[in-house]
Parts: sequence; structure tokens; C-alpha cells
Amino acid sequence: MSYNRFIALGDSMTEGMQDEIINGKYRGWADRVADVMAENYQDFTYANLAIRGKLVGQVYEEQVPVALELVKGAKTIVSFHAGANDVIRPKYDPEKTIATYNAAVDTLIKSGASLMLFCVMEESDKKNKTAQIWAERFAIFNQNVREKANSVGAILFDPNQDHFWKDSRFIHEDRLHLNSEGHRRVAQAVLARLNLPHDPDWRKPLPPKPPISSLEKAQINLHWLGAYAIPWIMRRARRRSSGDGRTAKYPAPITWQR
Repeated sequence: MSYNRFIALGDSMTEGMQDEIINGKYRGWADRVADVMAENYQDFTYANLAIRGKLVGQVYEEQVPVALELVKGAKTIVSFHAGANDVIRPKYDPEKTIATYNAAVDTLIKSGASLMLFCVMEESDKKNKTAQIWAERFAIFNQNVREKANSVGAILFDPNQDHFWKDSRFIHEDRLHLNSEGHRRVAQAVLARLNLPHDPDWRKPLPPKPPISSLEKAQINLHWLGAYAIPWIMRRARRRSSGDGRTAKYPAPITWQR
């Protein structure tokens, strides 16, 4: 399939948080995919409506209607990644989240665009209580994503099929977002799925982890607590989101040249 427009919807993963910054914006896997699409598809344009911190209902209400106005039929591919922020909230409502997710997918598929959906990594090499809770929640959420992708004929990216993704070294030091290598790997996986030029070694595991001392581990944990955990808790207490007041980095299709 040849596309001349790519529209990316979602939250921080699709915005590209914690990847390298170019011209004041996070790059991210979607920009990396657009780089290759622009080299291989004629008259290619790209829009990225994703904003960090958005819940699935916000993506459905705020981004999906905009995307529908930008779709150019079968020549457009839309990526939709939402729901992860809902799942990790203490007051997660699985029935509401999944119903909203499915409604968004149904709306997008009716546009005539090709649709790409994403499962969330269920397990990592972390074995704490929080990781266990998230794994259980994401297992149920992902099963719905798989079933929905199959029912509407969407392209599906499911990292749970490859063991190497469990390596936490693909995650930024904030312990939540992908780092640059993580974004690069996701981009290569998507490009492979689209039969576009990609790194054939994108599944290659990282070399064994070097050991760290107890002191180094304590320093890392202390840094994470001050730099990321406490600010996140404070935002939650104020009912604020990291995406409040932010706009999409590419809200309208642009001729993409990296």
C-alpha cells in the first residue's frame, strides 16, 4: 500500500516524549516513520496531533474529529495509540476506557483510511508491585486492542510478541516513556510492518546489562523520586496533566522533509 498522508493520534508516546529534541520538539517514532515515508511516497504530508498526558476520551473528542477532516481516503494512514494513561490511573475504569477506545476505532475506520493500532508492553524486567498491577490491567486492555484490530482489519503493533522489548533500557530514566533507542526501535518495527526500508536488526537484543552497586542504585532511585515521581504526584493532587495548555506539534498536514 502506498500512502501520501500520515496522521498520528494519541498521547506522549506518539508525541515522542523523551526522544531527542529537534527544533524545540521531541522527535519520536512517528516523526522517524514520516522521514522514511517522505522518501518513498510521492506528495507525502504528515500531521501529528498527539499531546502528552491525554486520556483516551480526550483523544477521541479532541483529536479524532480533526483527523477525520484531514483524511484523504485510502491514501491516508492513521495511527491511534491511546488508553495507556487511563490504565495507569489509580481510579482506572476498564469498561469505560475500552468502550471509548472501541468507539474511536469505529469512527476512524469509517473514514476510509488505513488504521494502525498499538498494544502496550505488559511486562518489563521490573518485578515490583506497581509493575504487576499494570501488567494485569494492560493484559486485559491489550486483548481488546487485538480483537478490535482483527475485527476492523487494522494494522497492529504488539510488542508483547517479542521478548527483547522487556528490557527496561528502552525506557527513559523517568520509567514511563521510551528513550531515543526505544523510539528508534518502534519506528523500525512500524516501517517493517509497512514494507518500507528499515533496520533488519531492529529485533536484536541489547548486550547484557553491566552490574551496578547498591549505592548507584540508591542514587538512581533518589534522582527519579525528585525529578519525576514527586512532580507527577503533585500534578495529580492538583488535578493537572502534563498536556494541559499544550497544542499538537504538527496540527495540520505539512510537506515533510527531515
